[in-house]
Amino acid sequence: MAAIDALLKQMLELGGSDLHLTVGLPPKTRASGTLKAMSDKPLDAKTMEALLKEICPEKRWLDFLDRKDLDLAHEIPGIARFRGNYLYNHWGQAAVFRQIPAKILSFETLNLPESLKKLCHLDQGLVVVTGPTGSGKSTTLAAMIDYINTNLARHIITIEDPIEFVHPVKKSVIVHREVGEHTASFAAALKGAMRHDPDILLLGEMREMETIKLALGCASMGMLVFGTLHTNNAAKTVDRIINTFPAEEQNQVRVMLSSCLAGVVAQLLCKKIPKGRCAVHEILLTHEALPNTIRSGQISNIKTIIESGGGDGMITMDNSLMNRVKDGTIEAKEAYMKAAVKASFAALLQPGDLEGGH
Repeated sequence: MAAIDALLKQMLELGGSDLHLTVGLPPKTRASGTLKAMSDKPLDAKTMEALLKEICPEKRWLDFLDRKDLDLAHEIPGIARFRGNYLYNHWGQAAVFRQIPAKILSFETLNLPESLKKLCHLDQGLVVVTGPTGSGKSTTLAAMIDYINTNLARHIITIEDPIEFVHPVKKSVIVHREVGEHTASFAAALKGAMRHDPDILLLGEMREMETIKLALGCASMGMLVFGTLHTNNAAKTVDRIINTFPAEEQNQVRVMLSSCLAGVVAQLLCKKIPKGRCAVHEILLTHEALPNTIRSGQISNIKTIIESGGGDGMITMDNSLMNRVKDGTIEAKEAYMKAAVKASFAALLQPGDLEGGH
């Protein structure tokens, strides 16, 4: 057993989702959204290097020493898989490990909106799942791919850095590819995927302009493409995609995006009553007004489209937050802190809710 496995097991016993390792500080875990020290003993540089090097293939370790950043997956057989990120900071080497649930959670277990199933039945288009780091994007995407795998016969290629959820064989054929191990880059894997007869592509992250351009191309060619971005609502997602490109290319990108954008699912995690966390969503689906809105650059109108599409399963983030407050899932203070228009939630706050600098 690797030395780091003891820390990862301790994290799981404490109900943590992430393990934070930094030289000069004790190991810490994030449990229900809050960081907590796991011991009183700080890590020294020698211990840190030993912990990280032991579970890293030599070639990838040399890459880390050269590039100062590395993503990899680590598994404790029979217990859990973890996504690790190695980095350098002011004090030296550091790392963060996030638990990947051993079991792929279903739509029902995650209490995902039924409208997301519509996106799973599409034949083509671009579906973007967005949210800040740690908001559960990968878990939601895994549930969507599992739903497809359970109900539809599709050829699915996932391109990730690293591979997180490994899907069992059901109705679909799923090929997992890891950047750095099975392909040089997201862009290289996408170019290859065009020749592999896929029905569905899943991109772990749409990081660079070339990757986004290729994803738009695949969606326009008749594939269903799922990707992720670090934005917090549908309008900002469309803006981010367009503004990734230089000004002279943006009109062309608007035209491509307007013809192939099939949906945006923005996700946030909130502290749940009495403990744990739950996801809230903003959902944009296809609508007759959406293509022209994107082509003309009137991105602010996307909120109006969502508000008018409630009957089709669309919803704004603030309305999702309000629903969770009304059904007793989250506190009004938590919704207020996450809301875009805070005035709607101010009347629900209790005296003293905003004390402490908020």
